[in-house]
Amino acid sequence: MPTKIEKDSISGQETTGHEWDGIKELNTPLPRWWLYTFYACIAFSLVYVILYPAIPSFSSHTPGVLGYNSRVELEGQLAEARARQAESWDAIAAAELSEIRSNADNLTFALAGGAAAFADNCAPCHGQGGAGRPGFPVLADDAWIWGGSLDDIHITLLHGIRNGGDEARDSEMPAYADILEPEQIEAVADYVLSLSGAEHDGTSAAAGQEVYAENCAACHGDAGEGLRELGGPRLNDQIWLYGGSRDEIVSQIRQPRLGVMPGWQERLDASTIKMLTVYVHSLGGGEE
Repeated sequence: MPTKIEKDSISGQETTGHEWDGIKELNTPLPRWWLYTFYACIAFSLVYVILYPAIPSFSSHTPGVLGYNSRVELEGQLAEARARQAESWDAIAAAELSEIRSNADNLTFALAGGAAAFADNCAPCHGQGGAGRPGFPVLADDAWIWGGSLDDIHITLLHGIRNGGDEARDSEMPAYADILEPEQIEAVADYVLSLSGAEHDGTSAAAGQEVYAENCAACHGDAGEGLRELGGPRLNDQIWLYGGSRDEIVSQIRQPRLGVMPGWQERLDASTIKMLTVYVHSLGGGEE
């Protein structure tokens, strides 16, 4: 039960009449400016609920007397943006890839559009800026499995890789665990390491050279230089898609992992693919 209201002897402020363990609660009202602000916020919220969409229901919401809709506003803004960019889009659609590169205005627009499309569609696999990740090639260097010219990149983007499409780029490395003896696979791994100057067993590598020539050179080249026509990666550099340690190379020879890339022509329009091509080509490893 509340005790009798009295004044605090120290502050002179009235108490509320409540006391806990000898501690009395002062009756200190809120500042008037705070109360007025609070009341103004309540009034504003009531007006907002009346004017704008606000109260949800099971299937919709109150529309508000102004009929405002943020989706409609966004659609209008997008339409305005498309109208402003229409000339640039038309120019990209009509230009050849080399013409986009040689025209400063088209190149600027293509790089901006390509960067946005890359972030939305390609970065989850290839990393921001084409930095790559295990199993997904780096696009910012000069090591290209299928070629790094504008036309090569464009074809890869259009049709993809190993996705079952009729025009998709396709290459398949056999599982050599079913073809070679374990010691032969070990020897080939050492020979592959020797091609890139990595640490290896020289005796084993010498034995693996003949096995390599009989089984691997047809796709990867006699000196591990790679064959782009067949999608055979280079083996004489320090760039590895699935890891460059001896164990990782042995694993790839035994039971290879083969990546799949979709053909983007079924998902993106032709102009966006052109801009993506120019953007990827500009990342640092593009070829003439």
